Amino acid sequence: MNVDEHWERLWTGKRPNEVGWFEAKPTTTLELIGDITLKHDSEIVDVGGGASTLVDELLDRGFERLTVVDLAESSLNIARARLGPRADRVRWLQADARALHLSSPADLWHDRAVFHFLIEPADQEGYLSSLREAVGPGGHVIIATFGPQGPQECSGLRVERYDAGKLSQRLGSEFRLLRSLESLHITPWGSTQQFTYCLFRRTE
Repeated sequence: MNVDEHWERLWTGKRPNEVGWFEAKPTTTLELIGDITLKHDSEIVDVGGGASTLVDELLDRGFERLTVVDLAESSLNIARARLGPRADRVRWLQADARALHLSSPADLWHDRAVFHFLIEPADQEGYLSSLREAVGPGGHVIIATFGPQGPQECSGLRVERYDAGKLSQRLGSEFRLLRSLESLHITPWGSTQQFTYCLFRRTE
């Protein structure tokens, strides 16, 4: 089974609140977004956003140019159905973050729990190439991965764990770390997972 089939199978077999990374409200992400100045017409891209409720929160806050990207069309369908008529205000893109080409530059690239699934150097480089193409100087990036004490695998797949220093080094010198924090995520079944959240600004 390839990675596309893996995620399609997962989302056709489970509800959003039956996966380990489910959070009813993306509180930590919203806190970091509050640290930067974004206009209502800023271009925001949620990579791996799938069934996440972040898009709901951003619409509630008046943001107008939202793109949600995910490998699994079924996860995008869940979010579209949840939003109802408001889904027409969002661009939905079934695509691979390792080979993502956007029609316009992103002011904010957000990724919660995609990058840590990329354990092969070639996959990481593909993702970072997409990121560099999408986010120009002055743009911001929020990436959340499992922290050093987080799980070693998720959804049956191995993951790479990061602290802020390791993630900053992986992105490269053109991305300046503005803020980082560790967060304990409580899964729907009550266990805890350590996440590292990092906010970057592209400087060159």
